[in-house]
Amino acid sequence: MQDHTQEQELTDRLSLIENMIAEGRRKTESWGWTFVLWGVSYSAAIVFSNIGAPIAEWSTYGHREIAWPITVVATLILMFVYIAFNSRKSGNQPETTIGRAVYSIWIAMGISMFLLLLAAGIGGKLDQQMFVGIVAAMLGLTNAASSMILKWRAQFLCALVWWATAVAACFLTVALTTMVFLAAIFLCQIVFGTYGMLSEARERKTHEGTPGAAHA
Repeated sequence: MQDHTQEQELTDRLSLIENMIAEGRRKTESWGWTFVLWGVSYSAAIVFSNIGAPIAEWSTYGHREIAWPITVVATLILMFVYIAFNSRKSGNQPETTIGRAVYSIWIAMGISMFLLLLAAGIGGKLDQQMFVGIVAAMLGLTNAASSMILKWRAQFLCALVWWATAVAACFLTVALTTMVFLAAIFLCQIVFGTYGMLSEARERKTHEGTPGAAHA
């Protein structure tokens, strides 16, 4: 009888963990728009920083030094305004421990990225290839950690793309590094973010069409 009780408790705990992981993945999918937003922001910063100069050159231009700070700050403001408006509209929703863990990882990465881009943009002491390598490595680390927690293969593929980009930046020319970086942004930010948004919308539609369905 005791063995049966222990087995049931173990089964219940495993089921709880799986439910928390699934809920964490759904929560990440609901933030797919932020992947798209930052993907557009990164692309805009690259284009803005190269206006008036060949893409193969990374010379010092006035607009180059302010491109990243402006786009990063503008994107942060836009994101927080949307979050504040959406939270007031939908109300606060309970979060799981796994969800908070993933959220914390991304917040820590966001702060690190903000400080790096701001300092590099203002100081102008970091060449483009090393800059891409560091940013790609940070994004690879964050996506990998998140995917391991959520057991999400699609996101781990994004981590592999970012790591490959970081390595490529150390060997390719400036022009090729820029093109590889843009391709990684498109795949891992815009495409993955869109995929998350579509998955979240499909999941929400499924729950709405199921009688008595409720979110965890």
